[in-house]
Amino acid sequence: MAGYLTTHVLDTAKGCPASGIQIALYRVSGNSHRIIAEAVTNADGRTDAPILPSDKFEPGSYELIFFAGDYLRQPGQPDDTILFLDQIPIRFGMSDADAHYHVPLLLSPFGYSTYRGS
Repeated sequence: MAGYLTTHVLDTAKGCPASGIQIALYRVSGNSHRIIAEAVTNADGRTDAPILPSDKFEPGSYELIFFAGDYLRQPGQPDDTILFLDQIPIRFGMSDADAHYHVPLLLSPFGYSTYRGS
């Protein structure tokens, strides 16, 4: 079994999945970032497929960027309002070429957390 990466976003303030959040995955090497995938969360707060499928998986350093600003913007709030959280980067390493890595984002307007899930 080859490794792969999945993610999802949960809105901890509302107690539900966060749909419609754009996510970008970058391969990181030193100060260099190379985008390798993009996805948008579905109604379950997940991507429709692994953001990094097994046929493209390589051990190394990666960064997920969650573009949460539009999701967190309150209805009627002007687009030029400065948000506390907008783009949320999570940098992590994957070393096991045969493992399923899962990196979720637990999100609220003023804080977030993550962990290695299953």
